Amino acid sequence: MIEFRIDRRSGVATYVQIVQQTKQALRLGLLGPGDRLPTAKEVVTATAINPNTVLKAYRELEREGLVEPRRGLGTFVSASLAAPAVPEDSPLRAELSDWMRRAREAGLDREDVDAVFTSTRSEHYEA
Repeated sequence: MIEFRIDRRSGVATYVQIVQQTKQALRLGLLGPGDRLPTAKEVVTATAINPNTVLKAYRELEREGLVEPRRGLGTFVSASLAAPAVPEDSPLRAELSDWMRRAREAGLDREDVDAVFTSTRSEHYEA
């Protein structure tokens, strides 16, 4: 089951962080159709956020057709965003891991890496 990590300093709305993390888990194949998301109560206990925030995120995911609520059972994944898998031993993953290690050694923090990644991605992919 997914565990949400909320970064209160990111400037990104909490519900958006939950939506983004769920989509990332779907893309990576960590969540798939039939998997249950944690209940709002479980998320609130783990993250100390307002239950309405969790429900707002789940409604957004439902609106996008990615999850479906089942009365009395919880919220379940109904669609996948997984692309063809990039295996753990993939050369692409190894190159990215090596780049991340070098970036860290060069003194870049997470925000620096995000900025470089976002800028570079924009050069190669349309918005």
